Amino acid sequence: MAGTGAVVAVAAVWGALAGTLLPRAAYRFGVPSGEPWRDRCPAGRHAVRGWLGPGGCGECGRERGRAAGEGRVKGLGRAAAGERVKGLGRAAAGRCVEGPGRAESGPGAGAGGRAPSTVLLAAVAGAVCAALAAATGTRPELAVWLLLAPAGVLLAAVDVRVRRLPDPLTLPLAPAALALLGLAALLPGHAGHWPTALYGALALGAGYYALYRLNPGGMGFGDVKLAVGAGAVLGWYGWSAVLFGTFAAFLSGALYGGVLVLARRAGRKTAVPFGPFLLAGTLAGLLTGAYAA
Repeated sequence: MAGTGAVVAVAAVWGALAGTLLPRAAYRFGVPSGEPWRDRCPAGRHAVRGWLGPGGCGECGRERGRAAGEGRVKGLGRAAAGERVKGLGRAAAGRCVEGPGRAESGPGAGAGGRAPSTVLLAAVAGAVCAALAAATGTRPELAVWLLLAPAGVLLAAVDVRVRRLPDPLTLPLAPAALALLGLAALLPGHAGHWPTALYGALALGAGYYALYRLNPGGMGFGDVKLAVGAGAVLGWYGWSAVLFGTFAAFLSGALYGGVLVLARRAGRKTAVPFGPFLLAGTLAGLLTGAYAA
């Protein structure tokens, strides 16, 4: 038990640290379908470099800090000259114009125009990694789950914001999962079956593709691509995990849609991003499969 507790603690720290690196990628990927990835800060004044790290713009923060410092110095000077009231009023007005208000109204502001909360992403990633570690224990496939979990959190964050699952994240997911699981299958103590992981990827991808063809308006092609990777990780623990994870995904999505309809926040034909439910179902299938293995 002590060893498992240490593994869970390390996994939670790993997930939290990985989660702190996701906001910038979520911001850059968080654009509607057909638009290029963001390369400017929310204010539109500075280039965004790299894909990992905080989502805020350091240059904008430093500019606001300098403007606030200059405003305080000028305000004190005017106050010493007998213009305290007017000086403070002008300094406050200058800070309002040059501060966050301009960034909020600049290019990229609005829905999906800001990076998600670093604290939220770190908390979610840490909780997911801790849950996977508690279910998997010290088996070698845990390393695979811990590497893939931050990517799943990032995909969910982007899909919630702009209803899009970016190809640079979904397309490599299945090959990466199969390659990593292939390495885990070579190590002693694993509890999975690599051929079933491959078959699960093909089967779940084919199933989602059939649903997409039958009802293109109800499911995006990004969900089909994501399903291939989900089938790979679920198939590691067998067909029961594939079936349970798939059922959990559709059940959670249906329940969420039903709650929205009952609350009159959506209609029966309102589009709901399915990626987060697909990922949540995959997590549920992984946890049950790992506990049962």
